[in-house]
Amino acid sequence: MAFDTTGFEQADSGRYVPISEHGLIGDLRTAALVGTNGTIDWYCCPRFDAPSVFGSILDADRGGSFELAAEVPTRTRQFYFPDTNVLITRFFAADGVAEIQDFMPVVDESREAARHRLIRRVVCVRGALPFRARIAPRFGYGTEKHTVHVEGHTAVFRSPSLTLALTATAPLEAQGPDVWSHFKLLEGESHVFALDRLVDDVPPRACPRAEAQEQADATVRFWRHWLAGSRYHGRWREMVNRSALVLKLLTYAPTGAIVAAPTTSLPEQIGGGRNWDYRYVWVRDAAFCVYAMLRLGFTSEAEAFMGFISERGILRGTGETGPLQIMYGIDGRTELPERELPHLEGYLGSAPVRVGNAATGQLQLDIYGALIDSIYLYDKWGQPISSDRWDEVGAVVDWLCDNWDQPDEGVWETRAGRRNFVYSRLMCWVALERAMRMANRRGLPADLTRWRESRDAIYRQIMRRGWSAEREAFVQGLDGDVLDASLLMMPMAKFISPIDPKWLSTLDALTADLVSDSLVYRYDPAVSPDGLRGPEGTFSICSFWYVEALARAGRLEEARLAFEKMLTYANHLGLFAEEIGPTGEQLGNFPQAFTHLSLISAAFNLDRALG
Repeated sequence: MAFDTTGFEQADSGRYVPISEHGLIGDLRTAALVGTNGTIDWYCCPRFDAPSVFGSILDADRGGSFELAAEVPTRTRQFYFPDTNVLITRFFAADGVAEIQDFMPVVDESREAARHRLIRRVVCVRGALPFRARIAPRFGYGTEKHTVHVEGHTAVFRSPSLTLALTATAPLEAQGPDVWSHFKLLEGESHVFALDRLVDDVPPRACPRAEAQEQADATVRFWRHWLAGSRYHGRWREMVNRSALVLKLLTYAPTGAIVAAPTTSLPEQIGGGRNWDYRYVWVRDAAFCVYAMLRLGFTSEAEAFMGFISERGILRGTGETGPLQIMYGIDGRTELPERELPHLEGYLGSAPVRVGNAATGQLQLDIYGALIDSIYLYDKWGQPISSDRWDEVGAVVDWLCDNWDQPDEGVWETRAGRRNFVYSRLMCWVALERAMRMANRRGLPADLTRWRESRDAIYRQIMRRGWSAEREAFVQGLDGDVLDASLLMMPMAKFISPIDPKWLSTLDALTADLVSDSLVYRYDPAVSPDGLRGPEGTFSICSFWYVEALARAGRLEEARLAFEKMLTYANHLGLFAEEIGPTGEQLGNFPQAFTHLSLISAAFNLDRALG
């Protein structure tokens, strides 16, 4: 299938580091993107969904950044300290080699700790190198004025909503709203920059070299100890471990919430309008994350998300008050009003920049399957759910029995009105089927006759109206003929045998229409209008679903080749954005939890199939 891949004129591309040229650091409360040039160009404080302090990835002039780089021509390389989320950016010059060690201290997973510290440690490891630093915060997405006061090795930035203190072992100098530092390091020498949030007029605390080293060591120990709990020892251990570390980074420890991505408005097409805020908890994404974490043996993360569901009364939202809400704030709030920030030009001019997400008001029936399946898996592999949770599950399933047969906006959150999506029906079937399994296995009370009737009615509807005899494939909508990559989930959800003739025919049709060099498009917007302008890239989660579908169908050589090809599209650190563009560039919010959890699932199941 041919898609329009007309690109946006990137005349100012030199002002923006490519999306893929970033690493991620975080402290289980917020995160920052660090470019391969040493610049932090995305950082929200004190939590994922707070207004940005450094946002130059969305506007090179007005977004704000923390620049730190050698003052001579260099080559750079970036890697993670092994088995951690401590990021190292190395600078190679004619006269020396130096590195920046970036991390946010994490000592434990305390829900109450109010730490918000970002440390940048610069070390010269060979020869000598001159460095410069420019700390240019722009509070409130660049809308709030701030003052700066420098005294010795401390700078305090004050805005109406937030106060940050920068302490450094290097000299600091204020220039307008920014702070600069120029210094030269000889072999073995280092400087430390620490950025802290100040609350209640507490004076800034210094971060001497010894303390920075201690906090770095403690943070390395934390991440390594956590990762040691993984049960995966297969062929792609390095990529799976990195994906697990990404998913952990995207966890908000105070509530157990898992954000879809740490960024907003990174475009799905350069110059297009498909720019969304992903710094929230999608029930679907988080529920699938539970599956990935349980597969790897991380039951505490699954337990934390179950706690988020329980404490926020998310399951109790179904019934008299209507359907489940599809997403929540990381604190459980339900209101996420969407607005545009016209003063920001967007990444490479890709406006609009949006904060909040209007999709929160959509009806997406597929989330019931994802949520109930995650509860089923937690009940099976983690801890048995409580009687109160089972009562809530029963109420949800009863509601679904009455409401599954209606149009919705679907898994892809289209904005062209509600339709009868086959994937939504599929996941309603999953919700009912998994609930029945739980009831039968544990002898829990349930209206099994009613649940079974609804489950079977969904199955028959999909088989009769979700199958196109003309296309010889299951299709996007009832009585339609458009293909959709979400249907790759059919065998994974155990709705149909992975070697059923109808499924194999569907897999062939999807391969012919939506697959390009192992990369998979969601659907063709030209034949299935979604209410949004412009084309998009291939969806990485669909590409990993494709790998798993091939593996389950017994096409192991195809599956392994497709998987290895997909891994070549990862960035230098093993991170994936939401989409891959026409020339292999990463597009969309970065890194995306959904993509990394599908990588884990594909690797796990492909390993098992290969034996």
